[in-house]
Parts: sequence; C-alpha cells; structure tokens
Amino acid sequence: MRHKIAGRKLGRSSSHRRAMYRNLVTDLLNYEKIITTEAKAKEVRGLAEKMITLGKKGGLHSRRQASSFIIDKKVTEKVFTELAPRYTERPSGYTRINKLGPRVGDGAAMVQLELVE
Repeated sequence: MRHKIAGRKLGRSSSHRRAMYRNLVTDLLNYEKIITTEAKAKEVRGLAEKMITLGKKGGLHSRRQASSFIIDKKVTEKVFTELAPRYTERPSGYTRINKLGPRVGDGAAMVQLELVE
C-alpha cells in the first residue's frame, strides 16, 4: 500500500526526475506556458509556484535558492524583476492547468500549464 507517500516517480531515477523538474520549471517561467502530460504538470506546479514566492520575498538568500533550482540565470532574473511584481497582490495560485485531451501516440493525458495573469 502507498499510504502517505508523496510525489510521483514517473518511471525515472531520482536524479533524472529532478533534472526534468528543473527543466520544466525553467521553461514554464521563461515562456510562461508549456504543454506536457498531466502527471508532470501536477508535480511541476508546486515547484514553479515556490520559485515565484521566492521572487516575491526578494533578498539575497531567496535569489540564491532560486538560482540553485532554475537552470538559466536570465530566467532567475526574470522571476525577480518581472514575475514577482506581477503577483504582489496574489497570495498564491500563480499557475493554471488546462486539459487538452489525449496524446496521439500513446493516449497520455496532455495539459497546458500556464502562469495566470
């Protein structure tokens, strides 16, 4: 039984999974919209919102925490200069998941993960 076990393994090793999450979060924050599977989107959503919350906090420690997770330094700068001021009035819930239907190849549920305005 899987009682009280959080997170999805997604058929990957822990290092591969972490790298994939970092790539997806970086792309979401850079392009503000990505298309991926529903399971990946649900895992990445919380990580992306945490990065935006770090941007809202500001400060050197928050900037270093965000840089250690976000791969591209330009995207880290974007989080602190563009995205954080956009969400100053919003306490949480910076992302939205829109269902797109099954993928043609294998029938996986596809979604569009985007930042709300």
